[in-house]
Amino acid sequence: MKHFRLAFAAAVLALASCAFADVPKVYMTKNITPAGLVAVYKAMNWTPEGKVAVKLSTGEPPASNYLRPALVKDVVQLVNGTIVECNTAYRGARSETASHMKVAKEHGFTAIAPVDIQDAKGSLKLPVKGGSVLKENYVGVSFNDYGSYLVLSHFKGHAMAGYGGAIKNISIGMASAMGKAWIHSGATSTTNPWQGEHDKFLESMADAAKSVADARPGRMAYINVMNRLSVDCDCDGNPNEPDMHDIGVLASTDPVALDQACIDLVWKAPDSAKLKERVTSRNGLHTLEAAEKIGLGSRKYELVVID
Repeated sequence: MKHFRLAFAAAVLALASCAFADVPKVYMTKNITPAGLVAVYKAMNWTPEGKVAVKLSTGEPPASNYLRPALVKDVVQLVNGTIVECNTAYRGARSETASHMKVAKEHGFTAIAPVDIQDAKGSLKLPVKGGSVLKENYVGVSFNDYGSYLVLSHFKGHAMAGYGGAIKNISIGMASAMGKAWIHSGATSTTNPWQGEHDKFLESMADAAKSVADARPGRMAYINVMNRLSVDCDCDGNPNEPDMHDIGVLASTDPVALDQACIDLVWKAPDSAKLKERVTSRNGLHTLEAAEKIGLGSRKYELVVID
């Protein structure tokens, strides 16, 4: 009987270890500095292959909360990255390639790395496997010029999606201008982003993100910076001032786990009432639900604080 109990206990521990091993890790530092970004990047132990693209937002003028070049420079240059963006589907300073490149220069990005507006020459269709809404997604035509993607996202609120993080950055963010309209409209238009059902938009973001991740399996890594936590997105040139404290920098090779970890930290923060209201009022958690359902990633995770 004793041997049976020992064997049973060993089996339970083995099963628990296997289950734990399957849970994606999210690495975190409270150090929101260039060194902090490099530290969480290295903690992932991710090795890119081929030419590396660094996806970030160049920020809508005049006063958005985009990640400043001084903060991201070290990690961008560590991977010898090319900064990539796509044009917006709304009228603004980044809706045309020439003016978008002007913004990238004025905001300091061209001084730290090459910048590629990926849909300057049009769109590339990616298949969506097992999506809830989309059958296809449209990214910039130069998407295939890169073997790996490091996705740097400023975690914050969003007027329509509730929040913006890694999933939004590889869906709406990486979509061509045409693709942005396609996602926003829930696959009803490639020209008008302001039609369609709201939850279909959220589900379309999850679908589009999965098409991008499927196109580069194992060759995408994600960093979310939780500073300047406004209720508004970096696509807003005049966002509301943040009314809560900065939290830290998180990284993972699972975008769903990463965004969920950031949401959980916001929910635990004592001064996050406005950001929580923005997320819930837009049904923002539905994007995470949809993303997990279609297999983009896991909402369960192990948080590893590296400080």
